[in-house]
Amino acid sequence: MQARSQHAQWRRQVRREAYTQYLTALHDRDVALDEVLRALGPAAHPPHAVEERVREFVKLARQVHRSAEVVLLEGPASVAEAVSRVSEASAALSEVMRTMVARAREGDSSRHSEDSALAAERSAALWDAVGRFRHAGQEVLDGAGARRRPRTVPSG
Repeated sequence: MQARSQHAQWRRQVRREAYTQYLTALHDRDVALDEVLRALGPAAHPPHAVEERVREFVKLARQVHRSAEVVLLEGPASVAEAVSRVSEASAALSEVMRTMVARAREGDSSRHSEDSALAAERSAALWDAVGRFRHAGQEVLDGAGARRRPRTVPSG
């Protein structure tokens, strides 16, 4: 019984670390995305500054992918589904960013307002998906904790 309890505690800690690293990677990547979008804003930055921010974003996006792989490995399915929703929302927002970067490279600012509005909409969808991931992770961690508690034998 003690070995099972220790294993459950170890498993919970491994999952907590995987979930935390994933959330940290998402946060860092999204800060980099904000920097890209800011560089594309009305106060135009030189192209090399935008490219530098894009490179940083790509580097951090790779870290998110690596962290997601660990979360998927640690499971369970409910958390994997939440990661999938985050990935889809991230991809949708990244698509807008890539479009905005491509237009900036071409010197086309005619659709900047529309693109910015779409980026804001997709950013909100991403944070909704991240919130759902947090909730799924908390449920798993809380559930693991509940299974660790000693059960009482009903009297009678």
